[in-house]
Amino acid sequence: MASDGKQFWKRNTAKVPGNIQHVYGAQHPPFDPLLHASLMKAGNRPPPTGTPGKPKKATTFQEFESITSDAWDVADDDDELLAMAAQNLNIEVVMETANKVIENHSKLQEQRQQQMDKITEPDEKDGEEALEEEVEELEEEREEVAEMTTDLSFTSDFLRHSDNRLVKSHSEATVGSPKEVGGEQAGLYRQQSLPHRPVIPLVARMADQNTSGTPAMTEREASRLDKFKQVLAGPNTDLEELRKLSWSGIPRQVRPITWKLLTGYLPANAERRESTLQRKRQEYFGFIEQYYDSRNDEHHQDTYRQIHIDIPRTNPLIPLFQQASVQEIFERILFIWAIRHPASGYVQGINDLVTPFFVVYIFEYIEEEVENFNVASLQEEVLRNIEADSFWCMSKLLDGIQDNYTFAQPGIQRKVKALEELVSRIDEMVHRHMQQYEVEYLQFAFRWMNNLLMRELPLRCTIRLWDTYQAEPEGFSHFHLYVCAAFLVRWRKDILGEKDFQGLMILLQNLPTMHWGNEEVSVLLAEAYRLKFAFADAPNHYKR
Repeated sequence: MASDGKQFWKRNTAKVPGNIQHVYGAQHPPFDPLLHASLMKAGNRPPPTGTPGKPKKATTFQEFESITSDAWDVADDDDELLAMAAQNLNIEVVMETANKVIENHSKLQEQRQQQMDKITEPDEKDGEEALEEEVEELEEEREEVAEMTTDLSFTSDFLRHSDNRLVKSHSEATVGSPKEVGGEQAGLYRQQSLPHRPVIPLVARMADQNTSGTPAMTEREASRLDKFKQVLAGPNTDLEELRKLSWSGIPRQVRPITWKLLTGYLPANAERRESTLQRKRQEYFGFIEQYYDSRNDEHHQDTYRQIHIDIPRTNPLIPLFQQASVQEIFERILFIWAIRHPASGYVQGINDLVTPFFVVYIFEYIEEEVENFNVASLQEEVLRNIEADSFWCMSKLLDGIQDNYTFAQPGIQRKVKALEELVSRIDEMVHRHMQQYEVEYLQFAFRWMNNLLMRELPLRCTIRLWDTYQAEPEGFSHFHLYVCAAFLVRWRKDILGEKDFQGLMILLQNLPTMHWGNEEVSVLLAEAYRLKFAFADAPNHYKR
């Protein structure tokens, strides 16, 4: 058996495909061993062999793997590299910094004693004036030592939480190797996977304000809100008019009712809405009573286990989604959906699709920001309503894209192929650039289709994007393709600036959108609509 395995690994092939490992979203930049090389011991890397120049063509899988190992993480799991880095940080950073703190503290004590002795000498200065100056000097020295202590505290905290991959929001504190500058105190420098990327905030704001800081309610926005209220106030809502208004974004105040109408969860007739809500909510909790206890049965336990693993990974940087009660709600929603849709069952990525609905329907009951909101302060009946409404609206969304999640995910494969064809026609230079460095669209666009760009955009931008998706016919299944094409071409300059496979993959998996707001999303949607108008009804447009 061993010999057979050896023969398999030694098999020669003209082209050996790479292995696409799981990658985190924009909120979770992958640990890049090249950029973190300073934290890794030199002994861990094999010495270079052969002559410099063009790399030798791989003739075995082992050689191919060694040549392309820099394209993804060196280890099979990020935790090993993080642990290695933490170990080296512990020796090289913390101990040296601690010694400097102790040394500075000792010097401070000596200086205090000397200065107190000087203060007692009557001939130097007037007593009161001298005392004030000496106290000011002491305060400055205390602040210097306090800064050193703060850096040490931050480093220790980083190491203590490194296994959990927590991203610190303190944009000034840094982690790395200490450097002496002119004999003065050392600073700790943050190691980033992408040094040119902006520091990712701990909590992504989900408010509707633009990132430029404009007021939450301008005169134009107030006028739009009035138009929405007029359309919604009638006994029979004009859904076509509502879609036209919603395409450019929905005001937060009316977004819950508008989403329920646009998804088809609620009827256009106002008199029937309350009875429909009661019936659908009772039906959902009937499913809970009937099926949820079976989650530990042998034929369901694998599904439930995967859901249970994925829930804590859902928007881990937003405290709202780390609350136990919220995670229990998500587990119920996803488990019930999975067993009611056996053709696909639960697939990783579906857990992300619950979050926009959940956040929007919380806004129906609160006025403040939702990132740190404690859902335990809501009444139990309100939480049940939010849970049931989120389930039914997510189900409506998935009904239109379920082939994305059936066996082999054929829907996603077709859309990625369509994206490649579309980009080759609208920007041949970008397309050829990625071909030149052997970047396959499936390697980065699979996640764009599977998660509907939720890993590439902040949640506030996803909510704005879904306003248009629900207003657009076949928004999630068809229009999303043109949004992805516009999104890719949006980074044209950055893409053409990368001159190797690894640089392109790192860029495409960590596009700098964390500080995007409504303006950027609106521009993206406008370009996507232009592409749709040019290509959807003219499949041979730009085709040679």
